[in-house]
Amino acid sequence: MEQENILEMRNITKIFPGVKALDNVQLKVQKGTVHALMGENGAGKSTLMNILIGSYPPDNGTVVFRNERIKTFSIHNALTHGISMIHQELVPVQTMNVAENIFLGKELLWKGTPFINAREMMARANALFQKLNISLDPSMKMSALSIAQTQILEIAKAISYNADLLIMDEPTSAITEDEVNHLFRIIRMLKGEGVSIIYITHKMDEVFDICDEVTVLRDGAYVGTESISNLTKERLITMMVGRDLSAMFPKEKVNIGETVLSVEKLTRKGEFENISFSLRKGEILGVAGLMGAGRTELMETIFGIRKPDSGEIYLNQRRVKLNSPYDAIKHRIAMLTEDRKLTGLFMVLSVFHNIIIASIKGFLLKQRELSNACNNQISALKIRTPSGFQIIKNLSGGNQQKVFISRWLLTRPDILLLDEPTRGVDVGAKAEIHRIMSMLVREGKSVIMISSEMPEILGMSDRILVIHEGKIAGQFDRGEATQEKILNCAAGN
Repeated sequence: MEQENILEMRNITKIFPGVKALDNVQLKVQKGTVHALMGENGAGKSTLMNILIGSYPPDNGTVVFRNERIKTFSIHNALTHGISMIHQELVPVQTMNVAENIFLGKELLWKGTPFINAREMMARANALFQKLNISLDPSMKMSALSIAQTQILEIAKAISYNADLLIMDEPTSAITEDEVNHLFRIIRMLKGEGVSIIYITHKMDEVFDICDEVTVLRDGAYVGTESISNLTKERLITMMVGRDLSAMFPKEKVNIGETVLSVEKLTRKGEFENISFSLRKGEILGVAGLMGAGRTELMETIFGIRKPDSGEIYLNQRRVKLNSPYDAIKHRIAMLTEDRKLTGLFMVLSVFHNIIIASIKGFLLKQRELSNACNNQISALKIRTPSGFQIIKNLSGGNQQKVFISRWLLTRPDILLLDEPTRGVDVGAKAEIHRIMSMLVREGKSVIMISSEMPEILGMSDRILVIHEGKIAGQFDRGEATQEKILNCAAGN
């Protein structure tokens, strides 16, 4: 017997200046189910959800929620109807505490007064955390929380609205595997209570783990809806990208040469200790480990963002002191940071300015030379943008990431440190970034790649380092590495 649809979006069209973002898109979500919304970056998923949550109205089409047509599109109206959303971008108020962030915009007041009842907000936040089995102190300042804790809090905040439909946009992008399992327990609990969930993710395993149905969009158009039981990963990818992606990990065999980087007993107290390893010309060195193991801190130290307490770094057998990123860039090292929006890209600037910004020397700009180099990067990396003058925040996540890579390629590095290079990008963009990595090592460059995705580590690495609690727990050649071996080392077994 077919379940009742809690949501129907029919013939939704949305046009922005010069772009038809949605073209007669359909979405039907059944009550008490988890419905995946899939598609490459730029497919229209966020636009469709922004219409549903009331950020802007559709230009055409109908939205029916609980058998009632929605005529007024605003965030307040969506919340009133029982629709809540966990956004991909985390925007907490850092100066407030956890409880104040949860009740932001819906503060509890002392009866008959305009004064905030902080005690009641603390009590209700505690009750919410107990229900969800979340270990957070409501009195903590937001600035003291990690990205993972902030993500968990955003999930709790959205649930606090007691919505009938909950939209989760990339909810696991910054949390550990244990926290993902905890989130899935919460989702199953909500589903058991009759709550419907729209789940957006680029992680295929999650879709097949937690979802009941899948709707796929491509280039702003509706492709189809299928029960998860009727799908395979291969078929879902083909629906999303319109082509077979058999070469997801295009690892090429290249000649691996002499050692270009050596790290000896590098230590930074509280983060990592006695780290020693080498990197060779033409090699992709994968770095695996759990979140918080010290991987990012190690790469930031090599790049000069952090200063080591002890240990040495050698480039081409010569000891170097890298006291700043400027020093690292001079020594032909580049680093793609983990969070492109927070520590990488300048979101209000153009593609052109984001690409050239690390290559500007002094105050004299060779405009034509830089412009040509920028256009060459756009062409070589297949960056989809109307022009180099497009504001980068208007590009999809995958294209933003390729712009970020272009910036560093323009500095002509010999060594690239890539921290989660495919995080938050779709399967098509992942394959493109893997192709770029293979191209780089074919040209004789060397890559250190941090990744939390096991297929990526196994598929693209020549050697793999595993870090556990700030120490190297294991090292494997490509031929001997297995998922089981890596996970055991990462867990300290």
